[in-house]
Amino acid sequence: MALNQFLRVPLSIPDQAQHLRLISSALNNTIDGKLNSTGEFSLDYTTTSTTIIDARVGVNSVILWVPLTEHAADENHYAYLSNIGEQQFTIGHRAHPHGDDLQYRYVVIG
Repeated sequence: MALNQFLRVPLSIPDQAQHLRLISSALNNTIDGKLNSTGEFSLDYTTTSTTIIDARVGVNSVILWVPLTEHAADENHYAYLSNIGEQQFTIGHRAHPHGDDLQYRYVVIG
């Protein structure tokens, strides 16, 4: 699930001053670290892999994730990026008894 959907700037609009304001706002957000590159996922505890669908992911993307729960932190050293492709990535992990308490937040770079 994608998070932080900040305003996208159209390539062109008739009002050049408005367009410049939108570009400036988007650039300032980027400088402030407000990017449209985050999301959340939960590991599927019944299997040994979980696939996350995200339109921003490409084969050269880097995926970084952080645990949001104590159980997720405990399982984090078993999780690894097992596959990445166009618009999706797969986290390999062990099957575990913690149910749906394995929640993570991630960022897509590239």
